[in-house]
Amino acid sequence: MIKFVEHLLETIIFRSRWLLAPMYIGLVAGLGILLVKFVQEFIHIASHVLEAQEQEVVLSLLALVDITLVANLLIMVIFSGYENFVSKIDVADSEDRPDWMGKVDYSGLKLKLIGSIVAISAIDLLKAFVHQSTGLVHLANEQMAWMVGIHITFIVTGLLFAIMDHIAEKDKHH
Repeated sequence: MIKFVEHLLETIIFRSRWLLAPMYIGLVAGLGILLVKFVQEFIHIASHVLEAQEQEVVLSLLALVDITLVANLLIMVIFSGYENFVSKIDVADSEDRPDWMGKVDYSGLKLKLIGSIVAISAIDLLKAFVHQSTGLVHLANEQMAWMVGIHITFIVTGLLFAIMDHIAEKDKHH
């Protein structure tokens, strides 16, 4: 009887990973939302390109890059998270299958995510500096300091993750 209960409990726990699947579907829907915002911003840029100042165009293009980086981040989370925690994605014979798919473990995903977050933060910081230098928007020095501080925090976090993974890998091989 105890073995049966133990097996039942382990089966329920193992199959509970499928509760993540709707969350990944939600992230796929989030990609659709990002696509709508990307198209909306692109149409806005294209329709005003002739009368817009160069800095405004650059800022709008940085917004497109920002949206694209967030979409890339979502793809990494969807693919890697699903494959690491739910089930393998069976498209091995597809020529479009990304090389990293199926090879990124949780540690690699963590580093890719923090790298993407640092890139997104850098783009936002660049936009803030461009806004500041053109006079389009005036941010208080305190706001700029917070943005720089948060960006540095992301960088330090990424470096610490990389160092921890390097130490863990070194310990694994000894």
